[in-house]
Amino acid sequence: MSFYDGSELATVYDDALEEGFGLIASNIAEPNTMIGLMEGAARNDSDLLLQASAGACRFAGNGDAKAGLKALGGYIDALAEGFDIGVFLNMDHQTDMDFIEYQMETDIPSSVMIDASHEPFEENVAESKKVVEMVDEYDADILIEAELGQIKGVEDEIAVEDAFYTDPEQAVEFVDRTGCDLLAISVGTQHGVAKGKDLELRPDLAGDIRQALRDHGLDTPLVLHGSSGVQPDQLQEMLQHGICKVNKDTRYQYEYTRTAFDYYDEHRDAIFPPEGVPDSRDTFFNDTDWSPNKDHFDPRVTGREIRERIADVHADLTEVSGSAGNSKFD
Repeated sequence: MSFYDGSELATVYDDALEEGFGLIASNIAEPNTMIGLMEGAARNDSDLLLQASAGACRFAGNGDAKAGLKALGGYIDALAEGFDIGVFLNMDHQTDMDFIEYQMETDIPSSVMIDASHEPFEENVAESKKVVEMVDEYDADILIEAELGQIKGVEDEIAVEDAFYTDPEQAVEFVDRTGCDLLAISVGTQHGVAKGKDLELRPDLAGDIRQALRDHGLDTPLVLHGSSGVQPDQLQEMLQHGICKVNKDTRYQYEYTRTAFDYYDEHRDAIFPPEGVPDSRDTFFNDTDWSPNKDHFDPRVTGREIRERIADVHADLTEVSGSAGNSKFD
């Protein structure tokens, strides 16, 4: 495939650790967000890490997650050929072992995140290690991300009411026993809608985890989930402590809907019948003199607006994370 696999992604993380930048991991479920992200990343010469959850794959596959993954993978493959950057796909918050095995068999994603963080420590270790071992079993070129600690909020049907911060020494044991390539940690962020001013962020804890791992010979890239409410200065402070992957989803969802809403609101008279005119959409306004204007209700019109806005947002994020200008692929 023209987008890259786990070994190439590993080199990006190596560079990120050495040079002190982070890769924004951006969730997708449909083409407009995906294309906007590619445009924004390419504009700033940043590699792009797309993410798909099981729910996103079910959406793309009309209820069939495996069909959705094939569809998204094929779409990324075709579009990535037009961009001179590294494009990767991570499977976000995976819990279904059957679906994970399918990902290994097809070797579509560049990396897979197994999320057993809601389980007790020993079970989290066992499930995460099982996924790591699948890579060799299927001879897949895929990196494995695991999570230790719990992040408050809801992400793809996984609900956590209270945060559970990651313990540095437990992180060392976890990485050593599972062999995971990346470790997602809990340092005060929150899934869903959050405000940076309300978060009890612990960049110092991220630094402690990073140092504990290095003291034991483990140069493991760290991952920050639930970052949509984190402000640029807060994010940059986190990136100083070994965090190389920063997840974004909620922000794009809002920008998508807000962009469409603003456009339709601005062109309301071209889409909705004026007061006193029957809303006879079933007959397509056959009995009235008024007609809607196709120049404004064609979904491709708002689709282009959405792509442009997502591109702008992602380009700004690559500046904040430091990945702008750091692509090694052309």
